[in-house]
Order: sequence, then structure tokens, then C-alpha cells
Amino acid sequence: MSKNKSLLIFTRKPEKGKVKTRLAKGVGKDKALQIYIHLLKHSVKISSQVNANRQVWYTNSIEVNDLWNGTIFEKHVQPDGDLGLKMKFAFELNFKQGYQKVVIIGTDLLDLDKETVEKAYQLLDENDVVFGPAEDGGYYLLGMRYFMPEVFMDIDWSTEKVLQQSLKQLSQKKVALLEEKNDIDFKEDALRHSKLKAIIDQ
Repeated sequence: MSKNKSLLIFTRKPEKGKVKTRLAKGVGKDKALQIYIHLLKHSVKISSQVNANRQVWYTNSIEVNDLWNGTIFEKHVQPDGDLGLKMKFAFELNFKQGYQKVVIIGTDLLDLDKETVEKAYQLLDENDVVFGPAEDGGYYLLGMRYFMPEVFMDIDWSTEKVLQQSLKQLSQKKVALLEEKNDIDFKEDALRHSKLKAIIDQ
């Protein structure tokens, strides 16, 4: 395992009615939970293959016996605050611990693969920051090679402006962009994938 790279995975416990709430409006809470668990399993699979120190960051409390194997993943709790404050804390902690390349992903993407995450680390050889743009105007991946708190400041989180505003904050930095991908936030997103469509059609 590479000692200079860390992979942060932000996640929620799979609880009915508390995950994929926008998706649930289109498919119901039960199927939204099933889809979320499917996405979690995919995220576990690909992140287990990444050559980095792997960390799972939970909302509220750590789960011991869950999909995230404690021998493969370090487990942490996200601090209070908005998404920017949560990510800022995790990035700052990792750079203080000596990691030289830090990448964060969520668990909302079926299109994400190991190769995309590995490419993010490679791009950090020549760039300060790397983003994985999402179709909705946000991003599915963020990577840095040193701590830049400005990327988390003055951002309208959960809007279509997130990536645009983030890039503006980093106008003096060398930034690389990965391939655009699509988060699974709404029924229309899920229907693009045959496995998720099968869950909806059950």
C-alpha cells in the first residue's frame, strides 16, 4: 500500500428514509435503500483495489460490522457542519499526517472505477488539484497534493454551481479535470443503468 496517498470515502449508513431522499421521491424509500446498498457495494469493490491508505468517513457514528472491512479501511466520523467543512477537516487531517496526495470520493456513482481514481493520483504529479466533474454541476472526486482550504469556502453546496465556484476559487492553481460522470440522485439517473433499472422494475 502506498504510504504517501490516501483515499477518503464519504458515506452514510444505509438506513431507510435517510439515504437517497431525492431518489426516493421517484422510486419509494424501499427501492431507494436497495439502490443505495448496490452503490455502496460497488464503492467498496473499487476502493478496495486502489493502492492508497483507504479511509471511510461516516456521518454521525462509525459502523463496525458493515460492508466496509475494518482490516482494509480506516474508519472515521465526519465532523458537524456543511459538506465543505466536513471535507476541509478530512483533507487537513490527512495532510497533517504526512500524506502527499489526498483524494475524496462519495458513494453515489456506478460509473466510477479503479482506473479513474488511479488516474487522479497520476494527474497530481503535474497538477495542484484534480476534479471529477459530475453532470449536475458538482463533482464526484476531488484530489489535492497540498492543503488548499479555499476550495471549500464560499461554495453553494448541493447546487449546479459547485464545480464552477470551486474552479473560480482555484484560478491561480494548476487544475486537471477527469471525465465527466453522473451521480445517481434521481430516478432518471438510476434508469440509465440496467442493474438499477432492474431494482426499480421489481
